[in-house]
Amino acid sequence: MTDLGVMVAADRIAKAIRETGADLVGLSGLITPSLDEMAHTVREFAREGITIPVLIGGATTSPAHTAVKIAPATPTTVVHVADASRAVGVAGALLSADLRPAFLERNAALQAELRRDYAGRQSKPLLPLAEARARRRSFDWDTVDLPVPSFTGVRVEEDVPLADLLPYVDWSPFFHAWQLRGRYPKILDDAVLGEKARELFADAQELLSEILQDRLLRARAVWGLFPANSVGDDIELYADAKGEHLLSTLHTLRQQQEKSGDAPYEALADFVAPRGSGRRDHVGLFAVTAGHGLPELCARFEADQDDYRSILAKALSDRLAEAFAEWLHKRARDEWGFGLSEGLSNDDLIREKYRGIRPAPGYPACPEHTEKRTLFSLLDAPGRAGITLTESCAMLPTASVSGLLLAHPEAHYFAVGRLGKDQVADYARRKGMPLHEAERWLGPNLGYEADGGAAVVTQGPEADTAS
Repeated sequence: MTDLGVMVAADRIAKAIRETGADLVGLSGLITPSLDEMAHTVREFAREGITIPVLIGGATTSPAHTAVKIAPATPTTVVHVADASRAVGVAGALLSADLRPAFLERNAALQAELRRDYAGRQSKPLLPLAEARARRRSFDWDTVDLPVPSFTGVRVEEDVPLADLLPYVDWSPFFHAWQLRGRYPKILDDAVLGEKARELFADAQELLSEILQDRLLRARAVWGLFPANSVGDDIELYADAKGEHLLSTLHTLRQQQEKSGDAPYEALADFVAPRGSGRRDHVGLFAVTAGHGLPELCARFEADQDDYRSILAKALSDRLAEAFAEWLHKRARDEWGFGLSEGLSNDDLIREKYRGIRPAPGYPACPEHTEKRTLFSLLDAPGRAGITLTESCAMLPTASVSGLLLAHPEAHYFAVGRLGKDQVADYARRKGMPLHEAERWLGPNLGYEADGGAAVVTQGPEADTAS
């Protein structure tokens, strides 16, 4: 495997492909502008006659963007890979004479479906922002249950035992990462996939036992519950119950794509009591990681030429981070009071059969990544949990999860979808951000062609969970 590094020009990548005789090439994008660069790169590959499959991954990519903007730019196979741990399964399928035909057929069918979905979305008009706001989701705030948590402020969870997180692990995505589609534990007995799934799971449990016994990974978190109110499409967080001292403001986005009937046009702010209601609400913020120690562990495996165990460690740390978010959300619901009487099984928790949501910046309900900066600043995630942000708002350690905690009984996940220029301009004004910069960060959601040429593509079908 040859790693060319970051910010590599298309001609240099093409040269390396020819020199190494590579069978596959992977492109990763961590910032939104890199989406356009990926399309340019595969066009250059086609122009130079390079026909090897291209794997697309990174924080800003999606199956939809890959299908709509990148795959049509080249006659060769282009595959979206959600994270590094899934690359092994994808590469194995592409290089296997037995598995390749069926894999290519599934990939082509998925991308064709995504392109049809995109075309259908593009044909639907956008409502003016003022009209979308007039048709927001509304509640009788005099009667909505607004629980008061047992504390407000910030708490730190230092070195949480990984064993405490294991009951919250959702193992199904772990198998999906290796292109083994099925639900755990049924997949272990699947007539077709069972043998491979059992072998992979055994390897994972062996490494997990080693990680727990030798404390090779460490879990840390910081979280807080704050008095809050919505003001328009923003959420204000306060230092005091009276709301006299503003701590920070979170900015949310509203659906504008035309809907049928009287369906509301939603923003996350709708699920927080308006300041004008006369009632104080509360909102939570969190940042968790199970990735401290992962670079050292992976470096040890890679020094032994054991890429399999390195990728396995990354996949396990991702699962533990997601489990940590689930564990912490349960703690928050208990502190709010309503979680104490849930009576939910671990499977119920994994299936999110509880009150409240934890939407994450960068996902469909709040697709703009720079909101993480506000969250990290207010919690002091670097100082308190050792979690930092890159310039592109990717989290380090990579096995980290951050987001909001909303307790409204009717709060649910949704996709913001395409946005009109009126809303993007309003959002930029509210954040104190130049319009061109807002368009750059919101490129995948723009419902218009930006002057700077930002990508225009809707969000893909990924679930909106903290990750």
